Amino acid sequence: MKSDIQNYLKLQSALINEKAKLESRLTAINRVLGGDVVVTAAPTAKQGSRRTVSAATKAKMAAAQKARWAKLKGNAAPTTTSAPAPKQKRKMSAAGRAAIKAAQKVRWAKVEAAKAKAGK
Repeated sequence: MKSDIQNYLKLQSALINEKAKLESRLTAINRVLGGDVVVTAAPTAKQGSRRTVSAATKAKMAAAQKARWAKLKGNAAPTTTSAPAPKQKRKMSAAGRAAIKAAQKVRWAKVEAAKAKAGK
């Protein structure tokens, strides 16, 4: 562990020295070319891409945030387009459950028969 840190520090210092050498060479080249360009370090890596949010989603998020602030401040929530009521869950009849149960028993009987046949 300690040797890893030492190796890392050596590598880091070597890279810093290399960077300084490159910057000095670039400055010398710019002087020769007569350019007034200042050498600056470029960003090393992109932070990470942001996700894209649709306009509709942004509107929903804004409305929700306004409602939260209104609730915090004690004001009535602003009127927004109400979301459609969620669909009620459908219930299966007893006859439907019985039919599924019977079909499943037939499937398992076939599986057990195949196992018994393969076992012989």
